[in-house]
Amino acid sequence: MSYPQIKSELKAELLSALPYFYRTLLFSLFTNILVLAPTLYMLEVYDRVVNSQSYKTLFMLTLLVIGAYILLETLEWVRSRVQQEAGLRFDERLRTRVFDLVFAARLQNMPEGRAALALGDLKTLREFISSHVMLSFIDAPFALLILIILFLIDPSIGWFSVGGAIVQFLIGFINERKIGGPLTAASQSALSAQAYASGALRNTQIVEAMGMLGPIRERWLERQRRFLQEQAIASDSAGSNAALSRLVQSLLGSLLLGLGCYLVMQGKINMTEELVGWVLGGKVLNPLVQIIAGWRQVESVRESYRRLNGMMQAMPKKEKGMPLPAPTGMLSVEGVSAGPPGTQLQVLRGLAFRIASGDCVAVVGPSASGKTTLARLLVGIWPAMSGKVRLDGSDIYAWDKEELGPHIGYLPQTVELFEGTLAENIARFGEPDPEKVRGACRMVGLEGFADTLPQGFDTNIGDDGAFLSGGQRQRVALARAVYGMPKLVVLDEPNSNLDDAGDADLVSTLQQLKALGSTVIVISHKMNILAAVGYMLVLVDGQVKLFGPRDEVLQALQPKPNTAAPQAGSAQPQAAPGGTPL
Repeated sequence: MSYPQIKSELKAELLSALPYFYRTLLFSLFTNILVLAPTLYMLEVYDRVVNSQSYKTLFMLTLLVIGAYILLETLEWVRSRVQQEAGLRFDERLRTRVFDLVFAARLQNMPEGRAALALGDLKTLREFISSHVMLSFIDAPFALLILIILFLIDPSIGWFSVGGAIVQFLIGFINERKIGGPLTAASQSALSAQAYASGALRNTQIVEAMGMLGPIRERWLERQRRFLQEQAIASDSAGSNAALSRLVQSLLGSLLLGLGCYLVMQGKINMTEELVGWVLGGKVLNPLVQIIAGWRQVESVRESYRRLNGMMQAMPKKEKGMPLPAPTGMLSVEGVSAGPPGTQLQVLRGLAFRIASGDCVAVVGPSASGKTTLARLLVGIWPAMSGKVRLDGSDIYAWDKEELGPHIGYLPQTVELFEGTLAENIARFGEPDPEKVRGACRMVGLEGFADTLPQGFDTNIGDDGAFLSGGQRQRVALARAVYGMPKLVVLDEPNSNLDDAGDADLVSTLQQLKALGSTVIVISHKMNILAAVGYMLVLVDGQVKLFGPRDEVLQALQPKPNTAAPQAGSAQPQAAPGGTPL
């Protein structure tokens, strides 16, 4: 079956579930016919059995209606299972895409709570596909079948039922208009409260140590109160409209019975037809009543669809290109200007330099000069606003990260570990190779520490390495970066939590990587690492001030002697610690 070309990826996935809806529609045709069985039973009992006084006829009719009930419930169960299968298949097709989308959104600096909400949006859409509200939407067209029967009984009953359906529709329309805005505002406030709470929980030690719990709690409570107020407005509107809908349904049922009685008194219909019209008139409104009762779910689904569809269109799925050969580590930065994704702030401006395979380069410079931004560009995490960062001639940002990842080692400024064993964290959560794990630990001076753990490399280190000290966490992250001896290694402040012994091990690690032919870029404020590097790059205000062999750059950074005699009272220029202006 072919479908029209759809630009929206999410809409295309929803359309792929149409075969399931067609099957549900077929089952719904039979269930809506079988739903007339009690009415037909009543009609036959009053019209045939009461007049004939036949017990056999009553017994046979009763058997038939019992069979109809069993078949009806079986078909209801089957169509519910079909819709559940549609929801599961929809989730199966999108779960990987949405999970990757959350990570891509965080890389683009989208707030953590908003990015993670995409997983909840997928859950909301999946559950709606198999919900009773969706089945009510499918049942709604079959109300026309009952409406035709009502018109056959008497046009007055038919038009009266049409009027009731219109009233119920208007209630639903007004309900949507009233709760749409408050529900969206409540959703945004809930997201804000959740994100703030998550941020506070990540900094529990700071909050506890400095007595900040009270103010932090009040700020969260303020957001939570705003969310509850906006949700209450939406709930009040939805509740009042649901109550009005139930009132209209009850009134219409009684008024329909009164209308049937009037028609009987006029001689236009008989008593049996009056009862049939009363029963069927209520069934016409059932789908609409259920839709209106579940309208909050409909609004939530619309908001989830809008949000998830917007994210998917903003960050389209990357198509896998032709596999590239393993890199050798040659880097070239070509006129790059860059800054945090999602902003127009330029942290780096016009960078251009080349690093040959196997070179070891120290990137130095004052704070806020763009060193961390450069590190993220060099490993392909952030895109450049202009220019390209190329690894072996290929755009590193566009390179498939699953293909490139084993050839890249990266240690960010903020160490990030995961819940799992020591070996799993070092092996990047692939199948750990014992020899490679031990080799990485030996290179960074961590092997002895692993042997002291209760279960060695199989010891669980806790969420974000909670059971490790700051220095141990940094060494584990460094071992992860050098696991498998990657061709390109970028280390951002790798010794910020290391003691003197750790600094010595880091210098040894850099020397070993250099000997193995890896291209290494290390960012640090500590000058002791210079013993292991061959080149230096000096960043100042987002631009390359100096780049070249280490000794030449150090010589250029030495303050030039001032031969002119200073004037009386004039300030003398002071050299920075270590003899450099850094």
